Amino acid sequence: MNVGWYVNRLRAMSFHEILWRIDQKKLANSERGTFGKRQMKVTDGVFYQGKEDLAFHVQRLPIADKPEYAAACVREAKGDISGVGLNEKLRRAIRLPGGYDYERYRKDWHAGFQTENQWPLTFSYDLAYKQKDEIGDARTNWELNRHFQFALLACNYYRSGEPKYLAELSDLFWDWNEQNPFLYGISWTSVMEIAIRDINWIYTLGFLIRAAGRSETEERLETGSTEADGAEEKCLSELCDALFTGIINMTTYISAHYSRYSSANNHVIVEAAAMGIAGIVTECGEWYETAFSILQCEIGRQNYRDGVNKEASLHYQSFFMEAVGLLMLTMQANHMRTPQNWRNTLCRMSRYVADCRGTYGETVVFGDDDEGKILDLEGTVSAEEITLAGEGVGRHFRDHYEYVLQLMSVVLPQRYAKTVSDPTLRRIVSEEKMEKLVKKPCYQGSGSVCYEDGGISLLKSSDGRAFVGIDHGALGFGSIAAHGHADALSFQMYLEGETVFADAGTYIYHIDLENRNAFRRTENHNTIMVNERDQSEMLGAFLWGKRAQATLLSHNMPVGNAWDIAGGGRKFKESSTGLGKLYIEAEHDGYAPVIHRRKFEFDGKGCLKLYDRLFPIEKETTYQLNFLLGEGCGITETALGVYEIVTERKQSIRMRIEAPFLMTVVRDAWISTEYGIRKPTKQIRAEGKTEKDLEIVTTIEWE
Repeated sequence: MNVGWYVNRLRAMSFHEILWRIDQKKLANSERGTFGKRQMKVTDGVFYQGKEDLAFHVQRLPIADKPEYAAACVREAKGDISGVGLNEKLRRAIRLPGGYDYERYRKDWHAGFQTENQWPLTFSYDLAYKQKDEIGDARTNWELNRHFQFALLACNYYRSGEPKYLAELSDLFWDWNEQNPFLYGISWTSVMEIAIRDINWIYTLGFLIRAAGRSETEERLETGSTEADGAEEKCLSELCDALFTGIINMTTYISAHYSRYSSANNHVIVEAAAMGIAGIVTECGEWYETAFSILQCEIGRQNYRDGVNKEASLHYQSFFMEAVGLLMLTMQANHMRTPQNWRNTLCRMSRYVADCRGTYGETVVFGDDDEGKILDLEGTVSAEEITLAGEGVGRHFRDHYEYVLQLMSVVLPQRYAKTVSDPTLRRIVSEEKMEKLVKKPCYQGSGSVCYEDGGISLLKSSDGRAFVGIDHGALGFGSIAAHGHADALSFQMYLEGETVFADAGTYIYHIDLENRNAFRRTENHNTIMVNERDQSEMLGAFLWGKRAQATLLSHNMPVGNAWDIAGGGRKFKESSTGLGKLYIEAEHDGYAPVIHRRKFEFDGKGCLKLYDRLFPIEKETTYQLNFLLGEGCGITETALGVYEIVTERKQSIRMRIEAPFLMTVVRDAWISTEYGIRKPTKQIRAEGKTEKDLEIVTTIEWE
């Protein structure tokens, strides 16, 4: 037991939170008495009084009526891989973080992944899953247990009528229920994980009911009849009954345990979305009203007024948006009006996400990114399968930001994408909504823009080739700032979509604490480290203590969503293209009493200058100015502090660092562009000592 961590975690809690957690302990003891004495499947029966008479109304769940396959659904005749039809393999696999092979792990529900060991089948309240290096990273395991594959298989059974999808789903479903009793094992340790699984079970059931015929299956669910005319019908009936029982039990559990106080970040948004969707499709007012109440509070509380999420992570912003968007889609399918404050906030959030994307599809992402998602009806395929099936058939990596912008285009008054092409959305969005999309105004982006409240500035060249993101905001959200990194005044730069100066990424969550910390440390971001100190104090894998306070001093760029915040209506703000030389200046106090102040100057074409000041210096102070290069970049030092950087596509960038008492070195470093995977790269480090106020000038130029 790490006593220090518990002390620090208690310090991050309010008095009311401590009282709530005591109540949760009492509830847990009661549940231990009910479920801890014997192992029960979540599908064994409805565990909670008052929920036995609920019915699943499939017409309330948004599912596209027209079973059109996208490019990913190719003809069986297109090819055969090792005797298995291409379409079968293509529509079964899901992508596991860390590059693990789904086929190897498809029934390995308790796999440690990073080791050969297994998570024990322990009562979930007693299962410690953090920093269990001898087993593995819980986040990796949770992906398999979110059951994207269930909804994907059910969707393809509905759309194709092929029994093989139902057979595969049935095999996985009953195996999982046998091996994962209610509140036993790793799959029951997080309420948010249960919520994501709940949403996927809801869609799995919805697709199966639509496949069986709406009226017949609803009647069967309501009467409890298991009459079947054949093996397939019997399999379908049993699956539907079991899924619905599990949905009732999981949603009721979520409603009693959803995240609150310092834990109420993106987790509670997803939990509320699950309760809201379940409440609508079952007509359970209690669940829907709880969800609505949570979101009425949290949507405003967790976002700055300019549309930047307070988690200080673009990924968790899009994750938040997906959860709320799926609920809004369900509400709109049932002619339920979404509150204006939700729409206003999500419009601003969407514009910000759109502005974080460059001309070539590159995306500025600061903070944690664990590749989390809530619904995926596309899956993934291998390079061999893509080659056989033809261009456009599936992808290794799903662009979550594009998917979320398309989802927002469906549920909000304006578009943030030209079309809705994402396979998941094509399978749940009605034709009527698709037809209305073309009439909506389309957000074209802001060019260079400063999000003053959220603390992110974006510089874009007039030709769209260069894209720079700058972090001058808060460390993270709430008292724990769980997903922030110590990266104040750091920046990223892309040239024609290639990463020149990179963010280190995330790499891992629940094991290998040394590397969890390393990827959050100041020295691995493109900013200055003073006296070998991090800007903010790490107290745990998702817990921060003393933190740097960043302050925006001045800039001459358009302000993100300024017209909307001021009540200017729906007119989109003007692009900053052609404004001439742009600048932004900010500082932070993470090395107090020493202040780090940084000014960026951008000519809008091919030159970016950084002016770094450290002051007041009253005694000998060491400094390190770091620049982490993108994967695949080559580098040559042509003189002291002068470098030529060459990208994989042979684009050349010249860099000059000027400061007194300077020593520069190119060192080996790590970068993580995918969760669970790290790769080698290079880092330029300029370091020195000073006994007086210091200024360093860095010039970056390209053709």
